[in-house]
Amino acid sequence: MADLQPLRTLRYEPAAVGSLAEVIAPPYDVIDEAMRAELAARSPYNVVHVDLPESYGQAAATLREWRAAGVLVQEDEPAVWVLRQDYTAPDGAGRSRTGFFARVRVDEYGPGRIRPHERTHPGPKEDRLSLTRATRTNLSPVFTLFPDSDGIAERATAHITAAEPFATVDGDTLWRSSDEDLIAELQMALADAELLIADGHHRYETARVYADEVGGEGAHRYVLMLLCALSDPGLLVFPTHRLLTGLKDSSEKQIAIRDVLRGHFEIEELGDTSQLEPPAGDGRVAFGYMDSFFKRPFRVTLKDQATADRALRGLPEPYRRLDTAVLEALVLRGALKMSEDDISDLRGLHYSKDLDDAIEAVESGRADAGFFMRPTPVEQVREVAATGESMPPKSTYFYPKVPTGLVFNPLA
Repeated sequence: MADLQPLRTLRYEPAAVGSLAEVIAPPYDVIDEAMRAELAARSPYNVVHVDLPESYGQAAATLREWRAAGVLVQEDEPAVWVLRQDYTAPDGAGRSRTGFFARVRVDEYGPGRIRPHERTHPGPKEDRLSLTRATRTNLSPVFTLFPDSDGIAERATAHITAAEPFATVDGDTLWRSSDEDLIAELQMALADAELLIADGHHRYETARVYADEVGGEGAHRYVLMLLCALSDPGLLVFPTHRLLTGLKDSSEKQIAIRDVLRGHFEIEELGDTSQLEPPAGDGRVAFGYMDSFFKRPFRVTLKDQATADRALRGLPEPYRRLDTAVLEALVLRGALKMSEDDISDLRGLHYSKDLDDAIEAVESGRADAGFFMRPTPVEQVREVAATGESMPPKSTYFYPKVPTGLVFNPLA
């Protein structure tokens, strides 16, 4: 059972910060140094000062200063917070995705409880754990999906959003509710639900370690989540493209990639680079390919699923049909002999969420080659997660990202 509880929320006081737009930020793992500098310059109270601090001790000290100055206030009354994100999809259509913030008791992964869908790396977990120890606060939520087949959660959130919002910022609208009946409805909707982590695997695993580290019962046994129904029409998944480096000085690696592609894939030259991201397919594994030597775009499609079945022997059938898993098995681990540490530590492998950026990286020579992925359908994410197997890192990019700084969850 999912143990869902309202928040005694720690939040920004709008009157103290002027505008919430100046203090919120994207999740820490999509912020580079230039973006952090820009966000930090917006306001001395921008959340990056504590979520991406100069030091963990400085983050804790800053939180204390902000609370003492009334920049952050903690509410006495428990509440849930509904977030509606209105955005424009790549096809130009307007979309809306709705979820709600609450705290959920951390649990071991497993059937009927909570499932991951991607593998994690040790570095980010160590970073988030150190930050949690210092601040004793969930600063950024875990984005989690749940089934709402009876529509109970949808009806409860609709009641909440019928009222005046607490805040509207950058296309996001936030409502607060302490209504015990509506909270009970949300708890009922989640009581028997199996949760699926969409974004924030490192944060969730950190929360689990921290809870056991502190021990006993208390607020530290819960983690901040934004929960969204799997049936929400605004749920959108983008791909993350793979960029390879270190090939220029290794003819063996170049030959190995070429041999794997020629041996196991149908290769079609494309008219231009805009077609590198494959469309939704017929169930066959496919991705785009281009290298910096010839700079010609191709689409490669697996000839025979049996090739992937052999390479991924012993793994569940839904996993063996994943584009990212087959690429990892045949090219990264197969042709290039990458180890798990190589993949985790990004030795010779980099990621790009933007198609134009990934193409430019190959054309400019920043990357020696690129594999261009298509989005993994949400249903396929569910199928793989249900087997208990975790996808390769960066197999999904759920959009839009959940802002950091709207609400915080104190752990002490």
